[in-house]
Amino acid sequence: MNNKIKFFSSIQFKVAAIFILLLLVTIEIIGAYFVHSLEQQNIESFEAQVQLPSYVTTSLASNLSSSSAKTRRSVQTTINDISNIQNSDIEIVNSQGKIVALKNNNNSQNSVGQRTTNTQIKDVIYSGRKTTQISHNDRDGSYYVSITPLVSSNGDNNTVVGAVYVRANMDQVYKNINNIVFIFFVASLVAGLLGALISIVVARAITRPIAEMRKQAIRMANGDYSGQVRVYSEDELGQLAVAVNNLSVRVEEEQENSDAERNRLDSVLSQMTDGVVATDRHGNITIINEAAQAFLNVDQKTAFSEQLVDLLGINSTTSFDDLLSNQDERIIEPAADSEGDNLILQADFSLIKRNTGFVTGLVCVLHDVTEQRKIDNDRRLFVSNVSHELRTPLTSLRSYVETLNDGAWQDSQLAPRFLKVIQEETERMIRMVNSLLDLSRFDQGTAKINVELVNFNEFFNFILDRFDMLIKNDQDKAQAAGKPFKKYSIKRVFTQKDLWVEIDPDKMTQAIDNIMNNAIKYSPNGGTITCRLNDTQRYIILSITDQGLGIPRKDLKRVFDRFYRVDKARSRKQGGTGLGLSISKEVIEAQGGHVWVNSMENRGSTFYISLPYDAKEVGGDWDEAY
Repeated sequence: MNNKIKFFSSIQFKVAAIFILLLLVTIEIIGAYFVHSLEQQNIESFEAQVQLPSYVTTSLASNLSSSSAKTRRSVQTTINDISNIQNSDIEIVNSQGKIVALKNNNNSQNSVGQRTTNTQIKDVIYSGRKTTQISHNDRDGSYYVSITPLVSSNGDNNTVVGAVYVRANMDQVYKNINNIVFIFFVASLVAGLLGALISIVVARAITRPIAEMRKQAIRMANGDYSGQVRVYSEDELGQLAVAVNNLSVRVEEEQENSDAERNRLDSVLSQMTDGVVATDRHGNITIINEAAQAFLNVDQKTAFSEQLVDLLGINSTTSFDDLLSNQDERIIEPAADSEGDNLILQADFSLIKRNTGFVTGLVCVLHDVTEQRKIDNDRRLFVSNVSHELRTPLTSLRSYVETLNDGAWQDSQLAPRFLKVIQEETERMIRMVNSLLDLSRFDQGTAKINVELVNFNEFFNFILDRFDMLIKNDQDKAQAAGKPFKKYSIKRVFTQKDLWVEIDPDKMTQAIDNIMNNAIKYSPNGGTITCRLNDTQRYIILSITDQGLGIPRKDLKRVFDRFYRVDKARSRKQGGTGLGLSISKEVIEAQGGHVWVNSMENRGSTFYISLPYDAKEVGGDWDEAY
């Protein structure tokens, strides 16, 4: 907004100009009327002054009625005696148009006895009507002409016997009028100047509060509500100034409330885990919070340049008008995020309406249902896997029991074999149920962790010594029975210093046993299982590497899922339940650790376990024979 206004465009100039124009128009009207009245009055006064008295005109008419020379001398004497007409010419003309007597400024009598050449005198003698005229010319100036017929009464008849021609100089009259007009003009000019000054002062007094209110309005428009308008009086402008001050306070309060509400809304939107997208009535994006930007993998600037259906990726099947008419929820699967995970979003829509019911836009709330869908799928898969895993041994048990009931129990060679299978399947189901119970306790948070300070070097060596013994016993049994057997070797790469770690020995043994059992199962004949133990500043790192078939890249993220097997047929053949790695993961994470795997097909796998470690801990006695 332009804060500067030119003087000629300001209201102060306009108010002053109006006052001055009104004053000038008033003075002009009064002056015109005054000059006209003055002129009329002076002319009338001059006319009265130059008029011949009635007794003179009567005497002249009586003398003209006589034709004697004495009479003409009487006429000349009469007009010579007239003293009320100064600076004037007088002619007495008889009815025949001859100049009988003459009086002028030059005292010239040359025209006496001659016929007059003035047609106006002849017209007056002929018509008997008086004529007056005011003439102006550059040579003679202004003068007044009066031609009066002289009438003689003979009985009942009135006869025009001549005329009196009076020509009087009016220069002095108009000079007096011009002097008075000049005085009036000077007075009017002075009055106009004083009026202009007064008008400017009055206009400034009127416009000063308006100018201050304008400045305050500009400050308010720019967001500054600190100023106050000065109240000069208690009139309408004063009341308006009070109203502006009150308005400034109210607007500031409303602005603060609006800013607070906006900040609260922005805070709520930014802290919401759900995505929120708002549009105008044409479908253009007007609001999008950070959660929605993350869900849709888009920045705010890009989002504001798109329409809602394009942003959600549903423009091929749904238009914005469809969303306005039908706000049913929709499932949206945007492109994979930066980590390569595919999201599943549930979009709920709601109309934005005014009090009149006019729709001004649409709000879309995005819920991340990826985990919920995953949990639902995992639950269905879990039920399916448990059912399948239990059905296989139960089917075997049923078959063997039915065979025994049919008389096979009497067969001394067949019955022991059947009973051994029944025992193995029963133990397998017990292990599966126990594993499921362990996982259930971890899920519910009821699993007990009995922490002890353990020298992890000795603890890990103790576990590996046990596996060395198991491998040797299995090989000795197979060799004694004349059966083929695999040869395994366990290689140890340990740090030389003692690593004292707080763990639950039982549960950590169970976790490491599960990983070692998998390494032994999937290692080829003559393979080497390499076990390493190192420490960093805050963690110890344990790794177990086999030389087996490895794990495909697509299965790496799921090897710790329950009942998940890379090679299902081989796993079942070797008696696996698909729960061992899941239990290991739960156990390790329950003790503040982390487990992960690196693998390549046909190049083996390496399982890593990291546990929190305090290098300052020196420990104490730990029973290696645990």
